Amino acid sequence: MPIVPELLAALVTRYAGPLALYARQWCDEAEGQGPDDVVQEAFVQLARQGVPPDDPPAWLYRTVRNGALSARRSFWRRRKREQAVASARPEWFQPTEESQLDAATAAAALAGLDDDLRETVTAHLWGGLTFEQIAGLTGVTSSTAHRRYKQGLEQLRARLERTCTNTNP
Repeated sequence: MPIVPELLAALVTRYAGPLALYARQWCDEAEGQGPDDVVQEAFVQLARQGVPPDDPPAWLYRTVRNGALSARRSFWRRRKREQAVASARPEWFQPTEESQLDAATAAAALAGLDDDLRETVTAHLWGGLTFEQIAGLTGVTSSTAHRRYKQGLEQLRARLERTCTNTNP
């Protein structure tokens, strides 16, 4: 016989707060799944039980602990994978012998653009997309995509010129 709604409601009222506090030692919102999420999932699992556990509070604490530890492990595994991929990706700008442009400066200038301008410049220059393709991707007209591209290049040029004049006496 599944757990009755009245018992579930009483358990939520009595244990949700303490369980969230208990879960907080292993997980937090910055790591993806927060303590409240873990507690909610434990109560969902309890409600799905065909036969309620003999000791629901102990079962909830064990389930919350396991869920919090699992969420923490998942977060760190994901973070490790993302860092490995990020370190393996090619740089935005590959310096050449004759280039007077510092790759880090150029990357910083590109990162300083508004999101829509940076997306358009990146999609066109590095992705080789046409303005029509960029328009379909971003939900704007092709003329807007072209305008964003030109505006992005102008802002990049201005930023790089300021940087060059500030570093050259």
